[in-house]
Amino acid sequence: MKTTKYYIAAITAYTIWGFFSLVLRPIHDYASLDILFFRVFSCSILMLLICFLFKRKTLQDTISIFKSLSASEKKKAILLNIGGSVFLMSNWFTFIYVMNHVSVKATSLAYLVCPILTTLLAYFILHEKLSKTQWISVGLSISGCLLLSYADIMDMFFSIIIGFTYACYLVSQRVNKGFDKFIVLTFHITLAALVLLPFYPAYSGPVPTEFKFYFCIETIAILFTIFPLFLNLYALSGINSSTVGMLLNINPMIAFGLANFVYHEKISALQISAYGIIFIAVLVFNSHHLFALKQKYILSSKDSV
Repeated sequence: MKTTKYYIAAITAYTIWGFFSLVLRPIHDYASLDILFFRVFSCSILMLLICFLFKRKTLQDTISIFKSLSASEKKKAILLNIGGSVFLMSNWFTFIYVMNHVSVKATSLAYLVCPILTTLLAYFILHEKLSKTQWISVGLSISGCLLLSYADIMDMFFSIIIGFTYACYLVSQRVNKGFDKFIVLTFHITLAALVLLPFYPAYSGPVPTEFKFYFCIETIAILFTIFPLFLNLYALSGINSSTVGMLLNINPMIAFGLANFVYHEKISALQISAYGIIFIAVLVFNSHHLFALKQKYILSSKDSV
């Protein structure tokens, strides 16, 4: 199966993000904006160091590829990469704002709304085809999200804003091909860092002194930002953005499980039903690949006998 490695990349990325709260909770006393600043700056510095120390040849090849493009192709590449950085920044900014000023529930709901928006954008903009089964899956996801937003329509409104920014990032990077993914990601995050830098003196708090803060920030930067984002871009190079978007549901479902079993937050029967529907939707959307893997396993078992 040529696409299996891309599925594994996407599933790994979203599984990692599902456990984000385990490293974020220990530094919850710090301002969200401070966490954002240090996360982005740290990611940018680390990635630039890796590029100049270990990927210099790849960087030179990427520059050569860009120079060899026609004027229209260069313009497209510039727009896609600047746009990707803007979408990523917008997603992080809106996520922090909604978490601080609206509700945590709205941020969780956002990453359930995002797969639906990604699928719809991919269908209308990229003309990615969906089977009847996959449209049924989209319908199941919508019904699950509507159940979760039943108590507060404003949560759904803000969730759509957060989800839309990341959906735009996924769709834009689906067509951003021809360049090394690590170099592309380095550009996105470094540009975000440069845009955030002027705001740091005015909006940051006192410089943290605890070792715990910096340990958690570096863990967030490496394990919960650079690594999963790279896997995300890699997955987009091999499978449709609608498929990658639908797999994103893995993230909030794991977070939902942690909220229940680790943090002992109250979970209603309505929420359990909604997440159950969304889990089924993910299986239905990817059923064609699951059946293909099953068939391959059966055939390989017969051959070994």
